[in-house]
Amino acid sequence: MLKTYLYLPDQMNEKIGVIAKMQNVSKAHVIRRALEIGMHDSHRQNTASVQALSQIAELGRKTAVKGPKDGVENFDKYLYEKDWN
Repeated sequence: MLKTYLYLPDQMNEKIGVIAKMQNVSKAHVIRRALEIGMHDSHRQNTASVQALSQIAELGRKTAVKGPKDGVENFDKYLYEKDWN
C-alpha cells in the first residue's frame, strides 16, 4: 500500500474523526472508503453522460436529422440569434 500525505481542512478532519469513532475504524479507512465511493460516482457520472450523448447521436442517425453544414462555425449565431417562437 502506498503511503501518501494530504492537507485537510480542520472541519473535514474533525468529521473524519467522528465517523471513524462511530464506525470503530481508523481515519485512514474512512478516507480510503470516501475516495473509493467518490471515484466510483465520478466514473458513473461520466459514463452516463457519454451514454446520453451516444443515444442522442443514434437518434439523429435513425431519423436522418440534418443540420446546417456551418453549425460548428456559427454555433452562437444559431443558438442565440434564432427566434425560436
